[in-house]
Amino acid sequence: MLAILLGAALHATWNAFVRSAANKFFDTILALLGMGFWAGCILPFVPFPDAASWPYLIASILIHVAYFLLVVLSYRDAELSFAYPIMRGTAPAFSAILAAYLLKESPSLIGWIGVFLISSGVVVLSLDSWRSGSLKRSSLFIALSNAGVIVIYTLVDGVGVRLSGHALGYIGWAFFSPIVPIFLALLIRWRGAAASYVRHNLKRGMVSGACILGSYGIALWAMTRAPIALVAPLRETSVLFAMVIATLFLGEEISRWRFLSIVTISAGAIAIKIS
Repeated sequence: MLAILLGAALHATWNAFVRSAANKFFDTILALLGMGFWAGCILPFVPFPDAASWPYLIASILIHVAYFLLVVLSYRDAELSFAYPIMRGTAPAFSAILAAYLLKESPSLIGWIGVFLISSGVVVLSLDSWRSGSLKRSSLFIALSNAGVIVIYTLVDGVGVRLSGHALGYIGWAFFSPIVPIFLALLIRWRGAAASYVRHNLKRGMVSGACILGSYGIALWAMTRAPIALVAPLRETSVLFAMVIATLFLGEEISRWRFLSIVTISAGAIAIKIS
């Protein structure tokens, strides 16, 4: 549980980096390059994933491309306290239901209560933003679309990492493989502007990349030790960390509704722990 919570904090951190960036697209690309660099560092020390996991590995790479693009679009117009809860909060209930149906992994009653509490808490959090009149339909649609992508990659990687024979090998190749096409795209399409941004924000990209790799790496490792239906919603406690970051560093306020959502999400995490 502590490992997953650490991963949740790392996840909220790299999202906050993207949200606060002057150029969110280049910042995301730089974070992915940093992610690929750190992933490449671990490849010589881990075994290659078993062949049975390769189809899932390829699918994961393609799905994550869509995920990161939607992250960029989500933060183009929306605040962290709005887009992040929508993306992360609507996914766990669907993940739990699909995992129970497709993988026959159903948590206990208390576990289902935890899933419900976490999902309800992040939905209440987003409703608070809607009540303020800052809702943009396009932002809502993009965030909800990314929630669907999150459900898909959670299930794909949950199966793939179990078939890989070694979680770190699967994680390393999943995060290293995209670095080549991304780097080539930068050279061909955005050579001058990208080079300038990378030069001035390299440390930021390395930190963001480490957060991405650490966050999802912990999650995939956890999926080899616990049911996906419980790991997926517990990761959504990253909303708590996102709220702290948004308040302290991005100047966003916590209303009574936001406080209520934090209490609800915390209760859900405790329910999952004791289930």
